[in-house]
Amino acid sequence: MVVTEKLELAKMLPASFTAPGLTEEDFLALCEKFPDAFLEYSADGTVTIMPPTDPESGARDAQVVVQLGNWAERHGGMVSGPDAGFQFPDGARLSPDAAWFDAERWRAAQRKGNRFPVFAPDFVIEVRSPTDRPRVLEEKMQEYMSNGVRLGLLIDPMDRTVSVYRPGRQPEVLVNPARVEGEGPVAGFVLELDRIFA
Repeated sequence: MVVTEKLELAKMLPASFTAPGLTEEDFLALCEKFPDAFLEYSADGTVTIMPPTDPESGARDAQVVVQLGNWAERHGGMVSGPDAGFQFPDGARLSPDAAWFDAERWRAAQRKGNRFPVFAPDFVIEVRSPTDRPRVLEEKMQEYMSNGVRLGLLIDPMDRTVSVYRPGRQPEVLVNPARVEGEGPVAGFVLELDRIFA
């Protein structure tokens, strides 16, 4: 019976429901109920439960994290992948596919007894997978920008586009670029797209 219930749940993902006012403790308890899925929480109280991604999409995410991590090894800061979550100033709890942030700013944000302090990374990257709806990802990118993220890239391997998000501006859409150069907090970073678009 339990196996059948798990299979039925897997067929329904991604799924969402509303649970406004979740505390950190509530959110972590909810995550424990879905150990094989990824959960995010928007500022309006919407919980989204997502299944694990397919291997090809996972390889694209890994390629982005590796390139960003290699750059950070030489230039400093911290890099996280899609399994890391951030609590944003508006209450959202989101997990970008890749993020870079200043290590000193992170240490200053930490609070004893609080696993997820309110903190926005400086730079985020999202890579669209076949099950992602473009509009949902665009809204997520706008939420990043409104919460203090200074630069964001939304990569769509299906359309071979990269949308560059900057605070207070409309996204700049690059069509079939070979690479994207970082700016602002990640000036000097270059993301090569050949393996991500392959």
